[in-house]
Amino acid sequence: MNDKLALENQDFLQNVLGLKQILTMFDLLPDIIFWIKNANSEIIYANNKFVEHIGLHSLQQVYGKSDVAFFPPHIAKQFINDDKSVMSGQVITDRIELNMLKTGDFAWFSTSKRPLYDHNQHIVGSYGFTQLMNKTSQVLSSIDAIKAPVEFVRENYHKDICVEQLAQTAFLSVSALERRFKKYLSKTPKQFINEIRLENARRLLIETRLPIVEVAYRCGFSEHSYFSRQFKALFGTLPSQLRDTLHKDS
Repeated sequence: MNDKLALENQDFLQNVLGLKQILTMFDLLPDIIFWIKNANSEIIYANNKFVEHIGLHSLQQVYGKSDVAFFPPHIAKQFINDDKSVMSGQVITDRIELNMLKTGDFAWFSTSKRPLYDHNQHIVGSYGFTQLMNKTSQVLSSIDAIKAPVEFVRENYHKDICVEQLAQTAFLSVSALERRFKKYLSKTPKQFINEIRLENARRLLIETRLPIVEVAYRCGFSEHSYFSRQFKALFGTLPSQLRDTLHKDS
């Protein structure tokens, strides 16, 4: 009897409601960004919150495009690498990550991703949800595990910071701190420090006319050539090229 009821429910979902109607239900979740991607990391469906999040106006502008079309190169690369991991069978649940708002500012999000299967149980893509952290008390409590070192880096990125110093702010050993950063941010403390410095450097390059050498120094980089290499590795362009583009646009 239970098997018969289960089949009837499945038939109702697939044939009566229809997939399209089920997917549009995700538009009723005001703070949830939802998407479905194919095996090439291209969007095949997204809810209205996703479209709003990336600053567009309709789903038609999103179809068939990857994150490269919507986000800075280093963030798009991170998302696409995630897709590959998920399609290999990995599951991502409530991971804290840095993402970009449509204003261009960066904020913390809680993200979950799953592989997408066809009727033959072959992985054909991925889907996921993400939610802005400052709207969820649950996520805020989960980041307490790394709140002190994260805040320390955000306030002191322009100074010399060592991992031992960060561990002390959280009353942890270095190895315990590194495990927490891997768990919640999917990166090491050193990588996090570097990215915060580079994000602030990019902001100064865009918002000020400070010389590039001065920008590097203010963001904790003592060697200009090292700063330029790290900047290009993260953003896909040199600081000087970013400045040239800004001058041309203005």
